[in-house]
Amino acid sequence: MWSKQGAMVWRRFRRVPENALPRDRRAWVLDAGSLTKRLIKASQGDFSVRVTFQGWAYPSRDERKVLNVPTRQKALVREVELLCVGKVWVTARSVIPNSTLSGAEKQLQFMGNRPLGAFLFKSKTMKRKPIEIAMPKAQSLKGVYGRRSVFLLHNKPLLVSELFMPRVFED
Repeated sequence: MWSKQGAMVWRRFRRVPENALPRDRRAWVLDAGSLTKRLIKASQGDFSVRVTFQGWAYPSRDERKVLNVPTRQKALVREVELLCVGKVWVTARSVIPNSTLSGAEKQLQFMGNRPLGAFLFKSKTMKRKPIEIAMPKAQSLKGVYGRRSVFLLHNKPLLVSELFMPRVFED
């Protein structure tokens, strides 16, 4: 799924227009709270995280720009599927610059199948920059909506991008 990143256009809006994000999708995509908590509630506790990739990789040009990471610098990239009742509801990609992985944030390297959201929203130092919306360009991503935010932990950035599969909105 994340190999199709070029098929997404990320935009920040003051007010999100209807053509960018239909009203019936907004409650999920624009929710600034913990997605992990919301998915656990929606699945009545039948929630899990499946790691599909974790390792050092070059962020995309767009990700480097958002995080202000130099071109030739790798970052810790973690891609996961968030499952509810055994089905993928959300795929997520986190890009964590090496400079962020110090102090309390060093443990981000060892999340395993634990949800990143639980760590982020538990931190008293967490700040979230404005949400950007992903607008799918490719026909293969029809019905998929995304968002991403830069989170700051002790003023150190990491980028979390999430793609909501159509089944999320069927509730």
